[in-house]
Amino acid sequence: MSTAPLKNEPKIDADEVLDGILEWVTIESPTHDATAVNGVVSKVEGQFRDLGLKVDRTPGRDGFGDILECRTPWGGEGPGILVLAHLDTVHPIGTIGRELKIRREGDSVFGPGIYDMKAGGYIAYYALRHLIRQGKKSKLPVTFLFIPEEEVGSPTSRDRIEQAAKGHKYCLVMEPGRDGDRVVTSRKGVGRFVLTVKGKAAHAGAKHEDGRSAVLEMARQIVRIEAMTDYGRGITVNVGLVQGGTGVNVVPAEATAEIDLRVPDAALADEMTATILGLKPIGEDVEVAVEGGMNRPPYRKDAGISALFEKAQAIYREIGKDLKDVPLTGGGSDGNFTAALGIPTLDGLGADGKGAHAAYEQIYYSSLMPRTYLCARLLETLE
Repeated sequence: MSTAPLKNEPKIDADEVLDGILEWVTIESPTHDATAVNGVVSKVEGQFRDLGLKVDRTPGRDGFGDILECRTPWGGEGPGILVLAHLDTVHPIGTIGRELKIRREGDSVFGPGIYDMKAGGYIAYYALRHLIRQGKKSKLPVTFLFIPEEEVGSPTSRDRIEQAAKGHKYCLVMEPGRDGDRVVTSRKGVGRFVLTVKGKAAHAGAKHEDGRSAVLEMARQIVRIEAMTDYGRGITVNVGLVQGGTGVNVVPAEATAEIDLRVPDAALADEMTATILGLKPIGEDVEVAVEGGMNRPPYRKDAGISALFEKAQAIYREIGKDLKDVPLTGGGSDGNFTAALGIPTLDGLGADGKGAHAAYEQIYYSSLMPRTYLCARLLETLE
């Protein structure tokens, strides 16, 4: 009996995958526009309903979009596979018609949010649909959780992600792949802080000596804060947003700055958090206050993650490719939450490409079939 594949046997079609990705990309969904985000949520909800999954849509809060959970009807209630993706992007409405038009140039396909991370989310959907088309099921129940505000730290979704993770054996995160055939097995923790400085207002000409400049104090603090960066220990500290003053002819009475911290492990997270929260005034007659903390715990490669990565490597070898992982990355994801709970988490499973958050954001067409195959086989074989 011939073992050759049948002509009508379902295959992963890269063109079909790309068409589906572009349908999602066309629905622009910046994080802070809940209506826009919910437009793509509705699209995804309908597609998973059509596959026969159980769908639970939780209304958004605090100005963010809805959380979408889709569960396979098979596999029972035992620990299964959690698939994480987010549907929000950083690009404002209209980007698709201006600096980031959908287009293909050779192997690169451009569009707002296509790399980070609508391609990955759609790949996960297509992978499950591919199994269903073949008449197959995953050995474990699968839950797909689509997040509406990952780009700002998942403030309304974190509890839902962590509760879902506790009921699962594995977590697959569909954030973008990178640097060729590589996935992510560890990420730095992320901290966010707001520094407020209060001084004393005065006329910049007539009574300058009576003022206490909050902006001057802030400048001194920024130099101190930026000096906390220590590449040798894997610590980066960045003052990314600064505001202060009310007029050019007024000694500024108040200034604020937003600080981003990245650290590789929990001990350094505690150390640096204490250091930043403990900032004291440098000048005289000014007040300094800091609020904030870690909003994503460090995600470290442990034995469980290593074993899951090895399974993924074996799958990739089935199509003659070598899967590797990237060194510890400074970018955070929702995988930080699941890995910190001890759930074996494999991240960066989405399409390869470059330009996350940039005006040249793109995926590589050549990565679509291998990445979809990897996801489908993980869903099929994990047990």
